[in-house]
Amino acid sequence: MTLEYEAGLLNDMTDFHLAQMNTARLRAPLEDPSMAEFVEGLTSMNELADSSPGFVWRLADENGDGTVRTVADPARIYTLSVWESPEHLRAYAYQSHHLDYLRRRREWFHPNGHRAALVLWWIPAGKIPTLRQGISRLGRLQAGGPTPEAFTLRDLFPAPAPAPAAALGPQTRQTAPAQP
Repeated sequence: MTLEYEAGLLNDMTDFHLAQMNTARLRAPLEDPSMAEFVEGLTSMNELADSSPGFVWRLADENGDGTVRTVADPARIYTLSVWESPEHLRAYAYQSHHLDYLRRRREWFHPNGHRAALVLWWIPAGKIPTLRQGISRLGRLQAGGPTPEAFTLRDLFPAPAPAPAAALGPQTRQTAPAQP
């Protein structure tokens, strides 16, 4: 993400970006030797995401790691990121070196069965989602299936239409001074 974007000086391609959260239950603690290759690959996967076209932002801990655990469930990890479009996220996930890493997920994570482990939703460009929002959206997806508020790459919903100018609030009207 550029400083210009963070400062709000750039208007992105759309008024909305795609938030993405996924989760997995670890087969062993991250410190376990069986998880070494997964842990070793985290930095390169984060760097790949950061440099991918359409990448906007990702949640990271104080060390820059994008794989986050919560105190409530340390065996579950989460990633949370924002992308310009579903096409950009799909290219990163399935058309880059990330796919090789993804194919090995069964070595490191317990299967989710039929429960969704990834959720997508649209957010206004420039907004940053929270992990709590992602967990809530995943719960909605698991409980009720895909909706415009919580969906998957397989069941996409379009970004909301931009709000009409009148809905944004009163406009400041500027007038030129009267000419004598």
